[in-house]
Amino acid sequence: MTDRLFLVNPGWNDDLGGPWYCPAGAVIEGVLAFHPDLKTQLDITRLDFPRPRQPVIDLVGEDHQSCPILVLDGAFDWPEAETSAATGRRFLQDEAIIPYLAARYGIALPHP
Repeated sequence: MTDRLFLVNPGWNDDLGGPWYCPAGAVIEGVLAFHPDLKTQLDITRLDFPRPRQPVIDLVGEDHQSCPILVLDGAFDWPEAETSAATGRRFLQDEAIIPYLAARYGIALPHP
């Protein structure tokens, strides 16, 4: 398995109105646009907004359905990753994904 990235599709509506997009997901989409080679190095899945998000649940359990989420393949040690109590899989969420991608795949980091 390769590292698996899950993102939420933009343009959903909910009880607050909409259409909406995920701000953290938009940042990750920007990283993918800046570094298009990542699209061939990662297994990327875009999901609709409503839960349950079964493909994510299958890998890291019901408690970690928020996207963006990167489920690590285990080939690259990353101490900052969380571990799913339900499955034992390691993962990163939101902008914590970016430093990992920089370390593993050699992409640029955001300027501090």
